[in-house]
Parts: sequence; structure tokens; C-alpha cells
Amino acid sequence: MDRQALDEALADRYDADETVRRAVTRQARDLADSGQITEDLGYRLAIEHVLSNVDDAPDDHTLAERWNWWLGSLDISHGGYERFWVRPDVAEADRTE
Repeated sequence: MDRQALDEALADRYDADETVRRAVTRQARDLADSGQITEDLGYRLAIEHVLSNVDDAPDDHTLAERWNWWLGSLDISHGGYERFWVRPDVAEADRTE
């Protein structure tokens, strides 16, 4: 996964601090590299999948909360996704903007 392209897409779509975007893109790349999405859902994780799933989160959520909402759903349905969550202290930077 191209972290720079994902960062640009997230910057265009969400009002999120660079630190938060960096954390989300790092976690997205780690998730893609892990192959867990491929194993559980049958497709290779791409930027479009990240954007689509993050978009599904409640509108009042910050970017970090949206990411964690999606990963929480995956964790409930398949297990093993908690390790890809964005830490609360990083997510808090998104709330203070």
C-alpha cells in the first residue's frame, strides 16, 4: 500500500492532523502487509477499501475514531485486528484540533 497516496486521499477527505493521518496510514500499511484482510475477506487491501470502510463510520467520528470503528468491526467479526488500532493518545490529537 502506498502510504503517501493514502495520506493524500485522507487529507482531501478528512480534516485530520498530520500526526493522526500518519498513524492511520502506518497502521493501514501494516494491515495490508500482514495479509490478514486477504485471509479473512479474500481481497488485497487497497486505498479504495480503506476509504470506503472509513467512510462508513458515523459522521461525527474523527479520522482516528473512524479507523478504529472499522477495525473494531473487523475484530468482532474475525478477531485479531486490535493490534492495528490507532492508540488513544494519537487519536486525541484529532480531537484537539
